[in-house]
Amino acid sequence: MDRTETVAALDTEIRELTGTLQGLTEEEARRQTRCAPWDVAALAEHTVGAVHRLAVVLDGVAPVRAEVSALGYYSPDVRFSDRVNRERVDTAMHAAALRTDPGEPGRALEAVWLEVEPRLLSAPAGRTVLTRHGDAMLLDDFLVTRVVELLLHGLDLADALERDPWATPGALAIVERLLFGGAGPRPLGAVGLTALDAVRAATGRALPGRPGREALDGARVNFLALG
Repeated sequence: MDRTETVAALDTEIRELTGTLQGLTEEEARRQTRCAPWDVAALAEHTVGAVHRLAVVLDGVAPVRAEVSALGYYSPDVRFSDRVNRERVDTAMHAAALRTDPGEPGRALEAVWLEVEPRLLSAPAGRTVLTRHGDAMLLDDFLVTRVVELLLHGLDLADALERDPWATPGALAIVERLLFGGAGPRPLGAVGLTALDAVRAATGRALPGRPGREALDGARVNFLALG
């Protein structure tokens, strides 16, 4: 995938999320999300951390070769063990407890992206990175995982806030491609499944009254292990 396409998708998704987070009220920040035990504030901190991870890997070592794909990154292994899940949960909740006001995560996201976006665009082709889980990946593939994190948690936040999802076309297309391959879930259109419905169904985010995972029976789906 062309890196400029992925960075552009990240940029539009981050701009939407930044505006939402900066405008949060304290009541909204305390709303519960489907990612229990996180409330909106904690999920926001986790999502900002997913973007900040780009700066971390760029500052880290570049492995000799990539060994894990974007799809392989979502493998059901030690990264979703009780210990790692607890660390993931506690880190976000601790950050949320330290925030000075509801809009702070939005300002942090804006600052992180301002710093990291030009670094992504100027990184050489074939640049490799080492993730926190020890995955040696192409930077381009790791960028795809950041799109996944932003789009899916954007849905979680929008649902918790009772707002229309802001899933942007570029980000949705990238996640759709990862989940359903190049063909996408188009054959499912006969049962009224939009691309967003299909992504929701495949990731456990179907809304009441909308098709769930059962609608994907018989379709080729790359189900992701998600924390």
